[in-house]
Amino acid sequence: MFDICQRGPNGSERCHVKSKQTPSRKRPSVAEALAQEIFSGEYQPGDFVPREVDLCERFALNRSAVRSDLRQLVDAGIIERISGHGSKVREYSDWNILDAQVTEWMTRYAAPNPGVQREILAFRLDVEPYVAMTAAKRATAHDLVAIEEAFNGMGSDLNDPTSNDSGRLHSDYDIAFHVAIFKATHNIVWSQLSHILRPSILLLIETSNVSASDPAQSLERHRLLMESIRARRPHEAFLAAQAVLAGTASALGLEIPETPLGHNAELLSPT
Repeated sequence: MFDICQRGPNGSERCHVKSKQTPSRKRPSVAEALAQEIFSGEYQPGDFVPREVDLCERFALNRSAVRSDLRQLVDAGIIERISGHGSKVREYSDWNILDAQVTEWMTRYAAPNPGVQREILAFRLDVEPYVAMTAAKRATAHDLVAIEEAFNGMGSDLNDPTSNDSGRLHSDYDIAFHVAIFKATHNIVWSQLSHILRPSILLLIETSNVSASDPAQSLERHRLLMESIRARRPHEAFLAAQAVLAGTASALGLEIPETPLGHNAELLSPT
């Protein structure tokens, strides 16, 4: 409550009391809460999430609001509505993983979920060795500088125990290193994908950097990848990228997944 005063033409002042507007509270998001529970692994593919009536009671929302939020998860490919049964979590392969909202949820909530981590690792194992091989063929001097600057940032941060943000900075330089390799392919699709895939790559990098038992060995694997690209040795770049991802798998406590492409280095020409 506060006073509003106005001065009249004769100099007299008239005041009245006005109520202060209370900002409206934002309603809870069922989509956000369920996304956190699904991405963290509380609900696995094949599991049913709570019924609409239970979600209405839990979040104190009407049925229309709950259905609207569930529609967000349906549109993202994360759940499917089954008439007469409820909403079931779909297989990871059905998720619209490149959707901006999905990648945001994944970055924020999927770190504890080894199933999601394994899927991302399998994708990277299929893609990044070939990206590194292409970069070794096409990288320009400018590309090599970008890769080296990111690598040097990783090294300087690793060797600076006084840094308060060492984990975050190391992850930032690490992601910049991989993005620079994608860009060094000089392929418009790979270059654009480096931005779209950034959240999923960052998820593994942040988690594995925290878990890594020997950061110096990880840095050495990245150095070998950089040098193979600099020396224009595509076959070595392919193997070096695989070694980097094997280190990531080890830090996460995951077995290296058997993927259609990721283990075919022997099929490549060494030139």
